[in-house]
This record gives sequence, C-alpha cells and structure tokens, in this order.
Amino acid sequence: MLQIHNSLSKRKETFSPIDPMHVRMYVCGMTVYDYCHLGHARVMVFFDLVARYLRACGYRVTYVRNITDIDDKIIKRAAELNEDIDTLTARFIRAMHEDTDLLGVLPPDGEPRATRHIEQIKTMIATLMDRGYAYRGANGDVYYAVGRFENYGALSGQQLGELRVGTRVEVDEAKQDPLDFVLWKTAKPGEPSWESPWGAGRPGWHIECSAMSTEALGEHFDIHGGGMDLKFPHHDSEIAQSEAATGQHFVNVWMHVGFVQVDQQKMSKSLGNFFTIREILARYRPEVVRYLLLTSHYRSPLNYSDRSLEEAKAGLTTLYTALRGLDLGVPMPALQALRADPQTAAFFAAMDDDFNTPEARGALFDLAREINRVCDTDPAEANRLGACLRALGGILGLLQQDPNQFLQSDSGVLAASKAALRPEDIDSLIQQRTAARERRDYAQADRIRDELKAKGIVLEDGAAGRTTWRRE
Repeated sequence: MLQIHNSLSKRKETFSPIDPMHVRMYVCGMTVYDYCHLGHARVMVFFDLVARYLRACGYRVTYVRNITDIDDKIIKRAAELNEDIDTLTARFIRAMHEDTDLLGVLPPDGEPRATRHIEQIKTMIATLMDRGYAYRGANGDVYYAVGRFENYGALSGQQLGELRVGTRVEVDEAKQDPLDFVLWKTAKPGEPSWESPWGAGRPGWHIECSAMSTEALGEHFDIHGGGMDLKFPHHDSEIAQSEAATGQHFVNVWMHVGFVQVDQQKMSKSLGNFFTIREILARYRPEVVRYLLLTSHYRSPLNYSDRSLEEAKAGLTTLYTALRGLDLGVPMPALQALRADPQTAAFFAAMDDDFNTPEARGALFDLAREINRVCDTDPAEANRLGACLRALGGILGLLQQDPNQFLQSDSGVLAASKAALRPEDIDSLIQQRTAARERRDYAQADRIRDELKAKGIVLEDGAAGRTTWRRE
C-alpha cells in the first residue's frame, strides 16, 4: 500500500483517493517572469514522478499545474525590460516548456493561468465577502480576515498569536489585522486591471490557486503539492480561503518538496550560487540532471555541485552500461509481474514508502549487478532483467534511450570541447588499436588508449575481444 507523508497531519498515511481509481492532484507552478531555476526543476520533476508512479499503479490521474501570469514581480520585470506583460509571460512560458521537455517532464493534464480565471476568482471573493470572511479596506483593496478562520496556520504549524508577534501594517494598507492578506488589489496607473464589484483591480496571489484548483478538480480533491517555501503563507492561505468559501475539506494530502542547496548552502541570488535550468543543461545532459534531482528523498534538502552531477552521470553510466548489448526488443513486463518478482519488488517497496527514490535507485543497481553476473552465461535471463530495468527506470523517467546513444553522446558544451572526435574517428582508432594488439604491439595499443582517454573517451574491452567505447 502506498504511504505518503501528509504535511498537514505531519505523518505518513495510507493513500486512499476519494474516487478509488481516479487521483486528482494540483501543484503550484511557476510565476513566469524569469527562467526556471534548479529549485523549480526539482518540484516539476518530482511531481512528474508522482503522476508517473500513480499511473503505473493503475490509477487514472488528473494532474493540474498552474501558471501565475500576473503579479508584482511580473509587472516590475516588464517595466524594467520595457516589455508588454503578455509578451513577457508568453516568452517565459515557452522557455519553461522547453526546459521541462528536456528534463523528461510530461505535460500536465491541465495548466490553468491566473489571467484566464478572473471570473472564477471574483466569484470566490464575492462568496468570501458574503460569508463574512473578507472585507473591503479603506484603500479599496479586499482582504481576507484571517482571524475568522479557526485553523489558520495548521499546515505550517504556526499559531495566530505567534504569527502576529513582530508583524506590522504598512502605512498604505487598511487591514483590520496585521495577518490579513489581500484578495483583490485596487488598480494602479499603468498596471493591468479587470473590472469587479470592488472597482478595477487584479487578484492577489493566494486567491488564484484556490479558484483555479477548485475549478479544475472540484471543492475537495486528493493531493496538493509545491515547494517547501509555499507552506506559509501561500498554502495556509489557500486552505483558509477554499474551506471558508466552499464549506468543504479542501485537500486530503499535502506534499512539499525540500530546498536545493549549492555546495551545502541554500541556493539564492544574493549568495551568487543561483543556477537556471538552461545554464546547467548547457553543461550536463538532461537525463543526468533529472537523475540528480531524484538522488535525495523529496522532503530532504538536495545538494547541487559539480561533484554531485558527476556522481549522477557515473550512476547513469553504470545502469546504461548494464543494458548495453542486450536485446532491447524484449517486451517490458506488466506492473503486476514486476511487483511479484523478488528481483524487482524492492523497487515498489521503496516507492510505496513515500516515494523513496534513493532506495528505489538502489533496486535498479541491484538489477544491473545481476545483469552483469548472468549476461555471459544466460543471455535470455539477462535480456529479461534488462526489460525489467528499463520498465522500472521508465517509472522514474530514466533509461529510455538506446544505451550506446547515451554512452557515446556529448554531455554538453564542456564534453564537446574536451572530446572533439567524431564517432567514426573513434571507431577508426579502435580498429588501429585492435590491429596493434593482434600483432602484439602493446605500446602502440596503449598510446591509442591514452590518446582517446585524454579526449574523454573510455575504452572497454569485452570478454570476446570486442571493444566498445563511451564518453567520460
């Protein structure tokens, strides 16, 4: 049985969807004013993994990941670049899709945008006002009255009294309580705005996700996810808004992904250790980056460094090397058969334990070792195990390339500059080395091996005298 750590209850729970065979999941997506960074990549890759695994388990999954295409950061960035807001957001949405496609992130089933749900947002705000959970301030803004919602802060574990300590109201605000947050902002000159019962304006950040998620998935759904930084105030506020507006329990399971660290420090622009996805993909293959993002448990911090990427590359190389030379046309086994197979059951035990990807990867390496053990003595068994390895790797979004394609392709700009040899040049040198070995000119054979090694090419001599190669 799948166990998921619920951020709301602070413990693992047996997952039981509202509809026994249909899982509805909403994840807070990107605010599109800049290129996506590694922290965004971790969230998107992880919840892609969740959707893949749930589908592999036989569930129908409706996965919705929103886009915030109007907020203060977007308005500020558009002004800095002297660019129309719609043009700015469209450009960064395209860039996000390019990044996610490269990382093997499957498109969500729905990708709602805030600016296309203004009517739903206004309807929810009006309901909150009618029920006494929202009010209009003297400055024209509409606020949510946090004190009216009894359990505000339950997700993040904070008490209202503790939250109020040190909190102050800005001079230009008209809140009744320092914790109250804006639902509708009165229009300012030069900013985008929409007409509403409270005058021209635009939605606050928190309300958009409540409106979009309930519109897409209903008033009560299974899973809501996002980064750890969204617990407070965003997700606490979503719960308060949604439950006050609908009178229903909002979400059964809350899931939050841990922070990315760079050389053991939190990634931030102020520290100068901030990396966009495309900066990293210029140096490393997308599958290596995806593999790295799955090396730590999703609730734990993930450390990013050149060393960790090289270790991820080495791990993938080991797995693809085990698949090299196998018959990849062997059909992948059905999920039920994989769950029942003692050699693959450990993978599912790990994934059922709150998506424990480090342990699941360990099960892949166990398979790879077994393939290497039997490949020369029992090719049929090696092929069967290879099909199992590829099937399990596919659940993680890995190991779907041809092994030679992975092992012999450039890793990015660094590898391309280091190994400026075409595959046909490498094959020619390997033939020269083989001829040298046959005439027992081992000094020449070693010189060729060293020449290739210096250019990032590793030779591997097989038991039958066949030499294969891969890039470092």
